[in-house]
Amino acid sequence: MLIRDVEMFIEHCENKGLATKTIGSYEQTLRLLMLYLDEQGITQTEKITHTVIQNYVRQIKERGKYTVTSNPNSGNYQERRLDFGKKVSDVTINNYLRNMSAFFGWCVEEDLILRSPVKRGDYIKVERRPLEFVSDEDFRKLLRNMNTASFSEYRDSIVIQLLLDTGMRVNECLLIQVTDVNLQKRYIYLPAENTKGKKGRYVFFSDKMATQLQRWIKYKDRYRDSDFLFCTNKGKFLEVNNFEANVRKYAQRIGLKDIHPHVFRNNFAKRFLMSGGDIYTLSRLLGHSSVTVTEQAYLDVNQDDLAEMYRKHSPLSKII
Repeated sequence: MLIRDVEMFIEHCENKGLATKTIGSYEQTLRLLMLYLDEQGITQTEKITHTVIQNYVRQIKERGKYTVTSNPNSGNYQERRLDFGKKVSDVTINNYLRNMSAFFGWCVEEDLILRSPVKRGDYIKVERRPLEFVSDEDFRKLLRNMNTASFSEYRDSIVIQLLLDTGMRVNECLLIQVTDVNLQKRYIYLPAENTKGKKGRYVFFSDKMATQLQRWIKYKDRYRDSDFLFCTNKGKFLEVNNFEANVRKYAQRIGLKDIHPHVFRNNFAKRFLMSGGDIYTLSRLLGHSSVTVTEQAYLDVNQDDLAEMYRKHSPLSKII
């Protein structure tokens, strides 16, 4: 039965220690798929063909956003949303296909089916839109307009600086405990259970950041009793979505658009390369599984950037 196989797959993901967010994304995708398959009278995993998947994707495009929910009693009132029924983006469809592919790949490994009904050609080619680049002046302006007399804004200003200085993912940063920080050797250890790839790694910070962190830790310890480096006003874990909302608020104060925490990771990557860093080292620092992932996701280098990098490394200018 399909529902049994889905439940076994989710249990397998939990046993592997995958992130809760990843498991939730898999389950939501598969429950939406099951709703469609139920309408088609398909209850067996082995009955799902490539044609079925193609028809499902076609229906997603035709129906639009929020016209189907895996929980009709959730009380979210999807029809009241301003984007209700609007086009589902190609990125979202690719995410659905990727999640379904993970499930069917597991089914093949478990000998439940012979081959996956999701094919490479099903994915939609999407031109990646470069993330915003925050200039030096805008970054300084962002920090200047944060109220460091407030515990939460002082905390967030340190988090923002650390994200730009290290290239960490925001969830990795917010999970740091004070004992993970080595101020003398200028590094932070990220335990395997806190990283996306489930591999522990070190990230490094500058002397300036070390001074900022030392001041912050003394300040935090005076007023909050928490093992987390960046805790809430009540000493609890700071949720990623709350921090993201804060960053948008700070950016709006100075008229910056499309600024969210991941922008700082992207800016770190670009600044590292522009300063002469190599892509292999960058890939290690970002915690990517391969250099290919880094190339595909973080190389927002335009023609002007290439020209500047060239001028720094021109062979003739170093000879004559």
